[in-house]
Amino acid sequence: MPLFNSIFSWWMKKRSHQIELFLKYPNEVQNEWFEELINTARNTEFGKKHKFSKLNDISNFKTEVAVQDYDDLKPYVERLMNGEQNLLWPTETKWFAKSSGTTAARSKFIPVTKEALEECHYKGGKDMLSIYCTARPETQVFTGKTLMMGGSSQTIDPGTDSYQGDLSSIIIKNLPFWADILRTPDRETALMKDFELKLIKMVETTVHENVTSLSGVPSWMLILLNKILQETNSLDISSIWPNLEVFFHGGVAFTPYRSQFEELIRSSKMNYMETYNASEGFFGIEDLNHQSELLLMLDYGIYYEFAPIGEWDKKFPNTLTLDEVELYTNYAIIISTNAGLWRYKIGDTVQFTSKYPFRIKVSGRTKHFINAFGEEVIIDNAEVALKHACEITNATIEDYTAAPIYLTNKDAGKHQWLIEFGRNPNDLSLFTHELDKKLREVNSDYDAKRKGNMALELPLIEALPRHTFYEWMKSRNKLGSQNKVPRLSNDRTYVDDILKIASLVNL
Repeated sequence: MPLFNSIFSWWMKKRSHQIELFLKYPNEVQNEWFEELINTARNTEFGKKHKFSKLNDISNFKTEVAVQDYDDLKPYVERLMNGEQNLLWPTETKWFAKSSGTTAARSKFIPVTKEALEECHYKGGKDMLSIYCTARPETQVFTGKTLMMGGSSQTIDPGTDSYQGDLSSIIIKNLPFWADILRTPDRETALMKDFELKLIKMVETTVHENVTSLSGVPSWMLILLNKILQETNSLDISSIWPNLEVFFHGGVAFTPYRSQFEELIRSSKMNYMETYNASEGFFGIEDLNHQSELLLMLDYGIYYEFAPIGEWDKKFPNTLTLDEVELYTNYAIIISTNAGLWRYKIGDTVQFTSKYPFRIKVSGRTKHFINAFGEEVIIDNAEVALKHACEITNATIEDYTAAPIYLTNKDAGKHQWLIEFGRNPNDLSLFTHELDKKLREVNSDYDAKRKGNMALELPLIEALPRHTFYEWMKSRNKLGSQNKVPRLSNDRTYVDDILKIASLVNL
């Protein structure tokens, strides 16, 4: 195994030279991909409709093609799922990544082509390992297996040989042999549809493996690790997997969960590495020389545009290219890809933390914020404030969401935070005041609305019983790695529903 580890580490490091190329020539690489995408798809139905053969630069593209959301994409997806081809992309499209993005009842089915799988998703996975191996030359990660917390899959139509499932299940189904060898649990267990039964099987099949890395969404991985500790009557994951050295995580912000992982994995050699990927593509990998900042990956068959606030809901927004963006400004990401997504708005917002090379951090969602009183609180504000309040009060958080309590003729409004603590704050009142104080520091609009308690009063913190969010997700048939708790909402739909579940859990 040491020789095997050395060979794989060397192989992964070779990719670093190609990464250096797009870091050095970002605009040129993006322009080349734009031309490649347009030329490849010009004879598709979408390409003909939007005159791809006559588009010669990005400015023409912006005026000819409106920004798409899932409702715009859905008619094409339904036809593709029924077996039609050459609609959005010229090669066969038979994989569809099931994604709700949040806990919305309606599922989305994002096309995944062979090119997107190989040139984007798999390439991202290899680059993640390449960056890690380059930064950690002493790594022994390939001496053992990666525990992947994946989603389920189900066939939709044997006649068209197409299937749907979480992106992770599509990736697992199509993994190259060498990657499949280095993964646990077995494919049958990994793709089980019943999440609770899958947890049981994963515990049974992984505790005896030599697990050297973890890969998955932090919130769901915590559930698995806690179950492993419970079933093995252990206090430390390192006693089960002594060679565990890294958790590759993505899907939700890691900040609220880091301290819990450090309590469960008491190893000085443990590392954490963030990725930014979704059903629509693989976008960023943490630069280990600049922790908490993600390198924007520019040669994955994706062309990027960035829409400033005020342009997010326009069909023909004034978008910016890489060389036009400014630092620490919120932009909605709009992508065109080799999966046939054209000017597709994925719903995430990012801020650039550096240019040349281009590094980003995910700041929130275009639909997930609180702005009931003009305060414009985004997820990034919430994560910073919660981290601060937890540090002051020695608390940890397992899940949370927040929404407004609207002002009335008699009372000012406020934000209601539903928080499931892993470790309760030693003083909930202090936690509330520190959360409020940090929000006022990082968000001037929130601070202005809080002055004098005129529009906004002190937040209301509701400490929920353990497992409330799990039971809520279960009640909506949303257990599993691709489903996420919405962090902020501008209405009370989620909050009122969760409070009902909490009352039952508390019985």
